Amino acid sequence: MFKELAPYLRQRAVLLTVTHLEEDQIRVNVIPQKLKDGENAALTTPLSVTGSAEELDRELSSTLVNFVSAHLQLKNTLDRAKEEMDAAAKTAQAEARAKAKTPVKKDSPRPDADRPEIPKPTEAAKPEPPKTANLFDLPASSPGVPAPVADGDDEEEILAEAAEDAQEDEDEELSEAA
Repeated sequence: MFKELAPYLRQRAVLLTVTHLEEDQIRVNVIPQKLKDGENAALTTPLSVTGSAEELDRELSSTLVNFVSAHLQLKNTLDRAKEEMDAAAKTAQAEARAKAKTPVKKDSPRPDADRPEIPKPTEAAKPEPPKTANLFDLPASSPGVPAPVADGDDEEEILAEAAEDAQEDEDEELSEAA
């Protein structure tokens, strides 16, 4: 059992608990301990195995081998992913610094010319509030230009309508008085 745990014990502390249960059953718990704060919780996933003494003697070593290999693979994968992310971040920072230091000449094409230019957002122009009509806003007629004169027919129609309205008002007043 300890021979199987040895590779894992080189990298982290492990807490072992062995408990006797009912009817000759034994439970073995293998609990990896955190080495530092912020460590991935998957690296401290415990293992719990229950069986008779004979079953544990026969199966525990192969179970521990699988457990230790899975944890070591996970640790290696996490370490490799972290290294790749760190390398990518350094490369991106170096590229950003290089772009910031390199002046772009007006005659030379931009380094990012293959990317479409994104238009900058502009503020929408606020429309002027509508103005109310004013007598003084009308253009003054020049002295040499006569003011437009209404057609004679239009004037006659307006006068006829006004006369009719006046006649109707008189008729209503007379009928009310009677």
